[in-house]
Amino acid sequence: MNGSPKRIGVLGAGSFGTALAVHLAGAGGHPVQLWGRDPVLARRMAADRTNSEYLPDVELPDGIQPTSDMADLAGSEILLVAAPSHGFREVLRQFLRQHPDGSPLPLVSATKGIEPETLARMSQVAFEEGMAADREIRYAVLSGPTFAAELARNVPSAAVIASEDAVFATEVREVLSTPLLRLYSSSDVVGVELGATTKNVIAIAAGALSGMGLGHNTLAALITRGLHEITRLGIACGGQPRTFAGLAGLGDLVLTCTGGLSRNRRIGLDLAAGRSVAEITGETHMVAEGVRNSIAISRLAAQRGVEMPITQQMVAVLYHGKDPRKAVEELMTRGLKSETEL
Repeated sequence: MNGSPKRIGVLGAGSFGTALAVHLAGAGGHPVQLWGRDPVLARRMAADRTNSEYLPDVELPDGIQPTSDMADLAGSEILLVAAPSHGFREVLRQFLRQHPDGSPLPLVSATKGIEPETLARMSQVAFEEGMAADREIRYAVLSGPTFAAELARNVPSAAVIASEDAVFATEVREVLSTPLLRLYSSSDVVGVELGATTKNVIAIAAGALSGMGLGHNTLAALITRGLHEITRLGIACGGQPRTFAGLAGLGDLVLTCTGGLSRNRRIGLDLAAGRSVAEITGETHMVAEGVRNSIAISRLAAQRGVEMPITQQMVAVLYHGKDPRKAVEELMTRGLKSETEL
């Protein structure tokens, strides 16, 4: 951590929002207000000093104040939003209504997804809501290979802070970095946001491959070609090619495709075992962004004229009952091409 502690607000008491709060209050020494929409859960977290619903077995440091009242986040010097992509807009809108202060709002998104209905990235949602509320928003996005449980346990990690405002990116990087969380700054908001979104779909496919008992050859091929898909879409939307070889691209993709803590990978394993999406998602309150975002990404790719065969196959598996083995067969027998084609 650099400089004096800052008052940090976290909107979203799911696993990643809670992990950020735990890390920033513990390793970072910042006072953190952790907001969750469920008053019962907030009271339980305050009393038990743990989030048994989303991050069990992790103690909440004294510097965290759980709350279900957004008024408690007034005066936050940095506001982190860790809501699911389908709920990001409403959470931000509610905050802006409750805090009509005219000063610029320093907002950092930790959401990995795009809005299903509009296909808007979270930076675009924030801009629209800021305009509607007549409030300037200083926006940055945080992304990288960071499992919530490991971040909360202070496992050394690295991630990226991206903002079109270079000064703000540097400010956030300096404030949120800790001896155990190394942050790099970037100007490529588009690339970082799309890398974070699309890797979840590839991770479901990776889980399905592992669940079918296919080997490391197959998994390595999937990750590599998945990165091509991510890069194609990112560039078509205005992202910078180098971003996808970095922490928010390749780094996050490898972690999510291979790590045992990956919810998206777990869904793929269950699909390979013959379970339906309804069965899998009905058993947990945790959000696996790849399921919902697979369709949104496929639609965005169609709009941009981008070929994403792995994503298209996963939409068919998730929503149309296609056998994952048939999807692999069709991917392997596609027309041959040069590897360097994007």
